Amino acid sequence: DLSVVGFEYAPPANAPADWQPGAVLRMPFSERLCRHGGIVCGQALMALADTAMVIAVLAANRGYRPMTTVDQTTHFMRPVAQSDVTADARVVRLGRTMSFGRVTLSSSADNKPVAMVSSAFAML
Repeated sequence: DLSVVGFEYAPPANAPADWQPGAVLRMPFSERLCRHGGIVCGQALMALADTAMVIAVLAANRGYRPMTTVDQTTHFMRPVAQSDVTADARVVRLGRTMSFGRVTLSSSADNKPVAMVSSAFAML
């Protein structure tokens, strides 16, 4: 039940100099995605980050382009319990054969980061 909250392919009028194209997704809380105690499992968080980056790369490309995940490194900072999770995915570099990005996963309950993800995609 992921939802796309927004995506940006062009900088807004007041964009900072370091603006990057991207997408924001929301994963609603579900007991099916949890370990004991209502803690959202790492696999669900990693899948959310991967999906968010694919949509961010599609936004940066301004349309569909086949790609596959080559690498994803996730740094878990704290557990997220009983809360929706927001993924803010940004394209750091969009290349002809490879693209790179970063995702910040945050708990919707307090808007604090729960994980940081860096990823690389082969553009097919």
